[in-house]
Amino acid sequence: MTLLAHTGIVFGRCLRSTLRSKTNLFFGMLQPLLFLALFGPLLTELDMGVSGSSWQTLVPGVLVQLALLGGSYVGLGLLMDRNLGVLDRMRVTPVSPLALLLGRTLRDVVQLVAQSVLLVLLGLAFGLRAPLLGVLFGLLFVAVLAAALSALSYGLAMNVRTAPEFAAIANTAGMPLMLLSGLLLPMTLAPGWLAGASRAVPFRYTVDAVRQVFLGHYANTTVAVGAAVTLALAALCLMGGARLFGRVRG
Repeated sequence: MTLLAHTGIVFGRCLRSTLRSKTNLFFGMLQPLLFLALFGPLLTELDMGVSGSSWQTLVPGVLVQLALLGGSYVGLGLLMDRNLGVLDRMRVTPVSPLALLLGRTLRDVVQLVAQSVLLVLLGLAFGLRAPLLGVLFGLLFVAVLAAALSALSYGLAMNVRTAPEFAAIANTAGMPLMLLSGLLLPMTLAPGWLAGASRAVPFRYTVDAVRQVFLGHYANTTVAVGAAVTLALAALCLMGGARLFGRVRG
């Protein structure tokens, strides 16, 4: 109960801070919407090699991309708090150290899911057709993935000294993962060697599963594998993030 109470306190503080930052909130919502609006129409006449319209392929990919990029870079905010001494003052309070991580992570999940809802609504306006249950399952995938990557990002932020160091690591890891996941275009369009390499990237299975539920398929092998891989990845990232979060390097 103490952990839950402390997590709620940290979550409330972080959420209020996010809501007060109108500029960051506005552009955080605007960027993925612009991406969908400006990139999506380019694919409407393209044969994506999968069933459903191009929007049923693109929107799920952009949702996972939002979780991937949004979750990976949240550690920059923690790094700023750490360098300013804010985090040190919080760590000497009775608040559980794990709650400091979980409260921030929960805030990120809420924010990214809210952005995802806006993306889906815009996709519907452009021509996306997906069942409500499929959309809800897709948002659940986004929430789990966002929690995993946010926790890992915060763990990394506790073990680097500067923002450029953090950005270099996040960019180097994130770019190939994003390209090999088939976020924007399905990997069925890729040559054999590239499609084979993408099998080692867990985000590919998440993307494939979200695309399936957006088509109304909930109980096939693709969805089951995607759910299992996403949950396993979340467990590893949360454990790794918690361990790194408690191991601070000067």
